[in-house]
Amino acid sequence: MKLLLIEDDKQNREFLYKAFSEQGYTVDTADDGQQGLLLGTCEEYDIIILDRMLPKLDGIQVLAALRATGKTTPVLILSALDKIDDRVTGLKAGGDDYLVKPFAFSELIIRVENLIKRQVTQAPISTVLKLANLQLDYANHKADVAGHTLSLQPKEFKLLRFLLEHQDKLVTRTLLFESVWEYNFDPGTNVIDVHIARLRKKLQQLDAGIHIETIRGVGYRLAKEQNCAN
Repeated sequence: MKLLLIEDDKQNREFLYKAFSEQGYTVDTADDGQQGLLLGTCEEYDIIILDRMLPKLDGIQVLAALRATGKTTPVLILSALDKIDDRVTGLKAGGDDYLVKPFAFSELIIRVENLIKRQVTQAPISTVLKLANLQLDYANHKADVAGHTLSLQPKEFKLLRFLLEHQDKLVTRTLLFESVWEYNFDPGTNVIDVHIARLRKKLQQLDAGIHIETIRGVGYRLAKEQNCAN
C-alpha cells in the first residue's frame, strides 16, 4: 500500500513515517501544503494523511484542490482543532475521516485500514490507465493527453496500453513481440523500434509528461518524467 503523509511537524512526520513503514506501507512525505498538493496530484496513493494546519497551503485548501482535480483518494485529516465546527469543515471539504491530535497510532492504523478497505470495495472496475498527463481508455479505444486526443494506430495503441500496464518495469523485446505482435519468436525486424519512435514523438508533441526509456539490447521502460507537475 502506498501512503502520502502531509505533516509539517518534524517529530510527528518522522514517527508516522517509521510506524507506517514498519506496517509494510510505502510512505511519501511532504512538510508543507504546496509540496503535498504536488505529490497528491502527480502520484497515485491508496490513502493520504493530511495535517490541518500547514505552511504555504493549509490542509483544507490542499483537500479542496485535490477534490477539484477529480482525485478520489481517501483522505484522513489529522488536526489539533477539535471543535465540532472544525470537524464538519474538514469533512465538508472532502475529507473521509477526521482524527484529533494527540492520537494513538493503534487507532490511526485501524482508521487507515478501514478507509482503504472501503475504497477497494466501492471502486468499480476501471478500463482507464493513467500516467502523468496521459489517459488511455482501452474499453472505448481512446487516448488523450490533458484533454487533447492522442491519435494512435491500432498497434501503437496496443503497444502503449501494454507499456502502461507495466509502467516503471522493464519490458523486454521478446515480451513485446509475444504480447503486442503475437509472435513467439523475434522476427529480426525493427518494427518495435519504429513504433516506439512514433509513440515517443506523439507523446512529446502533446507534453504527456512520460518517457519511454530504451534499455539497450534488452527492451524498454515507460515512466513518468521527473518534472511532472500534474
